[in-house]
Amino acid sequence: MTQLTALAVRQHELERAEARGAIYRLAAVALGYPLEETWEALADGRLQAALNDAWQTLGGEPWPALAASSSSEDLQVGYMATFIHGKLGKPRVPLVASAYGSLIGGLTPGAYMLNVQAFYTHFGLTAAVEDEGHKDQPDHLLAMLEFCALLCHLEAQALQHNRDASPYRRAQRDFLVRYLRPLLQAVRAGYAQENQHGLDAHLAHLVQVLPDWTHTQQLALESQVGPSPEEGAKKAGPELASQPMWD
Repeated sequence: MTQLTALAVRQHELERAEARGAIYRLAAVALGYPLEETWEALADGRLQAALNDAWQTLGGEPWPALAASSSSEDLQVGYMATFIHGKLGKPRVPLVASAYGSLIGGLTPGAYMLNVQAFYTHFGLTAAVEDEGHKDQPDHLLAMLEFCALLCHLEAQALQHNRDASPYRRAQRDFLVRYLRPLLQAVRAGYAQENQHGLDAHLAHLVQVLPDWTHTQQLALESQVGPSPEEGAKKAGPELASQPMWD
């Protein structure tokens, strides 16, 4: 491989890492509690345009032309009815992994969250999680999306400075396999049963497409750094998750 070709490959990989990070960040904004600014970004198309650019950089289809909620209030009502409210005070479609017994695999919710937190701690995310209001919910979808965005940022930094990006790629791969993809799949399945509560069409589309998109990213990462030790991960306790296996 010539030096020019190597530079072109590295630039291509950098653009893809930045696009992945952008999608994780934008998904966290869209699926967070809807603020007035969120509705404005949806209403004028800025959020969809940013998603579309990053999505197509990674080979995805153009973002569909969907009608946004007609008002900030409608956006909030649909979000609250879907992700916050429900029977007996429980959300119809929880955004925290420990709410799904099928995801925690026989662990207590506390032990499961310790496993997730171990990833964050290894990459120094404790303060960021606290700042974002998810300190006590490391298994919240927003915290997971923000963590993946951080890993993409660290990968991009490594590429920019000609350092080895493989530790951040392995961490992304493993986190997708163990935590983010299963949660996204559970949220999609839950929403399929509770899709009549006025959730904004763009949020509903994200819920539908993110599980398959993250699977595509997992496969791309595996082509770079090898397959995930998934079977070991399924049996992992807090002591395994806390090991520095990505250095």
